[in-house]
Amino acid sequence: MATPHLEYHLQLLDHLRSILVALGEAEQVPEESHALFLERFDELRAELPVDPLESQYLGQDLMCQVIQRYPQIAHLVPRDLLWFFGGDCLHFMPDEELDLYQALEERRFEAEQNDEPFDWHQEKQLLSMSAQDSKH
Repeated sequence: MATPHLEYHLQLLDHLRSILVALGEAEQVPEESHALFLERFDELRAELPVDPLESQYLGQDLMCQVIQRYPQIAHLVPRDLLWFFGGDCLHFMPDEELDLYQALEERRFEAEQNDEPFDWHQEKQLLSMSAQDSKH
């Protein structure tokens, strides 16, 4: 069974896939290579719940490819996916954002250690607000 954290990222992958499909339907990309890319994307989606650790490298590769192959939708790639897969994906995130996600991850880990519930969205909003307040 997938953890809520993994389930959340699977939903983000589904959302990103729908954007990629729409891009193909709008005929904004070469059809053949796009179809092959979607196949690899589907492989990641199927493999991630089965073996999250082994899927990390494929996820990193595909997220980087989305940004490089489809720059017109790079701004639509969920930042949470870049953090989740890590590695080369982190090059697409500014330092302030990396700091935010690092703090968020530390809070999540601490909550898990204490068997406390953790709401990724709520904690992210709280951290974002406190980061905004410290800038003013």
